[in-house]
Amino acid sequence: MWTALDTTIRVVDSLSGAAVGVSPGPGRLVARVGALRSNLAVVTVLDTLDSIAAVQPTVDTVTVSKPDSVSGMLTVEAFRGGNGSALRRIALSVDFPPGGTGITLVPGDTIVTGPQGTASFQVRLTGVRPDSAVITASATYHGAAVPGSPHFVVVFLP
Repeated sequence: MWTALDTTIRVVDSLSGAAVGVSPGPGRLVARVGALRSNLAVVTVLDTLDSIAAVQPTVDTVTVSKPDSVSGMLTVEAFRGGNGSALRRIALSVDFPPGGTGITLVPGDTIVTGPQGTASFQVRLTGVRPDSAVITASATYHGAAVPGSPHFVVVFLP
């Protein structure tokens, strides 16, 4: 049977350990059968997310000197109550060129905000040079889009 040890979470299914967040903060779960107890499972309940925004600049120019050229750091910030919000997943999508052909997002198509609420990524040219790449950063909270969703443009020059 799973049990919550903190009031930040509530177990909704004691057999599977399924739990929901009640209030922001850390929460601990433990499973037990008779006198046998599991290690603690620690989870963090996040508060609502107000918005996301680009941290300047939103446009970068890359002079393509070799097939594997990389943009500078492009940064997004997540906000809660006007302050940066840590541990937020930000999804990145390549809007142009179609299908993202020849473009790789570094470190990947999802980034996580750090302690100050920011996360950075780069755009790597790995194929035929398009004139530019357009990347959108977005986040959701309880399945709904979070306001902001900034666009970043990387211009590739020969």
